[in-house]
Amino acid sequence: MPEHEQSASQVVSEPTPPYDSDKQQWPGRESDMRTAPRYRASRYRASRKLEGKIALITGGDSGIGRAVALLYAREGADVAIVHLPDETADAEQVHRDVQEQGRRCLLLPGDLTDEAFCRNAVKQTVAELGGLNILVNNAAYLNSKLELEQLTAEDWDRTFKTNVYAYFHLVMAALPHLDPGDAVIATATEEALKGSTTMIDYAASKAALITFTKSIATHLAQRGIRANVVAPGPTWTPLNEADQHMPPDGLAQIGSEAPLGRAAQPEELAPTYVYLASDADSSYTVGEVIAVTGGIVDTR
Repeated sequence: MPEHEQSASQVVSEPTPPYDSDKQQWPGRESDMRTAPRYRASRYRASRKLEGKIALITGGDSGIGRAVALLYAREGADVAIVHLPDETADAEQVHRDVQEQGRRCLLLPGDLTDEAFCRNAVKQTVAELGGLNILVNNAAYLNSKLELEQLTAEDWDRTFKTNVYAYFHLVMAALPHLDPGDAVIATATEEALKGSTTMIDYAASKAALITFTKSIATHLAQRGIRANVVAPGPTWTPLNEADQHMPPDGLAQIGSEAPLGRAAQPEELAPTYVYLASDADSSYTVGEVIAVTGGIVDTR
C-alpha cells in the first residue's frame, strides 16, 4: 500500500467508484478482476487470538472468505477452505498466503450443493488438521433478477442448496467436533435485513440463514458454542462480477449509495469474523447479527 494511504485513515483510503470491472462467467475468479479486492489488511495488528485453532471456511478462495482465512492465519489458526474446482487458482493463492504466516492450509475442492461433500469437508478437516473449532459458512450463489418473471425454480433450488442447505449440512456434521469456546459464523447480507427487488432468491436464502442461526444459537450456547451472523453491505468481490444480470454500469458503481460512497473491501469485513471466532473477545455474543453495511441498513 502506498505510504500516503498508510498515513490516511482507512475509511477514506479504500478504492471508490467507478470500479474498473468486467463481467465474468460463474463462479468468477479474483485473479481475473481488473480492480483487485483488498484483502491483506496491512493496518491490522494480530495478537494470536486464535492460537492453535482450526477453522473451516467455505468460499475461502476469494472475497470475504479469502480475507478471513488470512487474518485467521495471522491470528494463529490453521485453515481449511472449501472452493469450487474452477476456483483452484484463487485457492492456491490463499494456500500460499496462509503458509507464509507459518500455518497449515487445506484445500477442499467440491460442490456444496452435494450433501455428501459437505459432510466429507468436515471429516477431512478433522482428519488432516486435527480437529475443528471455527466453522465459517461464507460461500454463496447469486444471480440477480431484473424482472420477477426471470426467477426460476432451478435458480431458487440452486440458491437455497448453496446458501442454506449447505450451512445445515455443515453445522450438523461439525457438531460432534465442536467444544466449549468454539464458534459457528455465517455470512448473510444487508439484503436479508431489508429485502431486495433484484436479489430476490439470494435475499430470501440469507434471511433463512439468519433465522436458522438464531434458532440453533440457544442449543449451541448450552454447549458453550457461539453461533452468530455477519451481514455485510456491498462488498467488492468476484460474486459481483459473476452476477449474470447485474448491469455493467451498476457493477462499476457498486456501493455508491452507501454514506461512505463506496463498496467495502474484504479486509474491512474480516476483523468482524476474528471477533466472533475469538472466545476471549465475544464470549457473551450469541445469536447476533452484526451488520457491517457502511451505514446502508438501519438496524435500530
